[in-house]
Amino acid sequence: MIKPGIFISFEGIDGAGKSTHIEALAAAFRAQGRAVTLTREPGGTPLAEKLRAMVLNDPMDALTEALLIFAARRDHLVQVIEPALARGDVVLCDRFTDATFAYQGGGRGFDLGMLSVLEQWVQSVQGLPADMIRQPDMTVWFDLAPEIAAQRLSGARVPDKFEAQPVEFFRRVAQGYAQRAAQSPQRFARIDAARDRHQVWQQITSAMVRRGWLAIMVAANGGPK
Repeated sequence: MIKPGIFISFEGIDGAGKSTHIEALAAAFRAQGRAVTLTREPGGTPLAEKLRAMVLNDPMDALTEALLIFAARRDHLVQVIEPALARGDVVLCDRFTDATFAYQGGGRGFDLGMLSVLEQWVQSVQGLPADMIRQPDMTVWFDLAPEIAAQRLSGARVPDKFEAQPVEFFRRVAQGYAQRAAQSPQRFARIDAARDRHQVWQQITSAMVRRGWLAIMVAANGGPK
């Protein structure tokens, strides 16, 4: 019998430490025999990766940006996420729709009502009840002060157009994440990303163990290297 698929998204402002831990969590799930699909947004398919490059680097207005992100999301859902969940995979996605509400809605000040309409259109998928849309089963939110994130990012690499934004932009993004978490408290697992790497990993795995998704021993033996 195929185990039900699990959809987990990782969210947070740039510099919060998501990438380090998403790989470790993938390894932990594989260690207990689960197939894992590790992916990202914008991106995850050849088409969506092309759209990602445009969104991250090309100047455009906020509506164009939002439309491209949701177009990439639709292709990603149809081509990767939904088939993986149907196979019983654990899908670990570096960002999903919460990032759009945080960055385009909070950071850029784009209309949240319009984003909600796009969310309904794009994330309605076959097999879900008519009044439901595809959302992660859990969103791991790396909550970090923008000033600390900026220090971590400084000199790390050539920044894209979002990473190059001032701290005030990321304050608005962080507030956007907080608002989404307040709207869906059962889905969000807030992680204090200011703690050291081991403590962050403990917070993540504790959330997985509470859901019954990871065995305690597997969680204890894993972690980012």
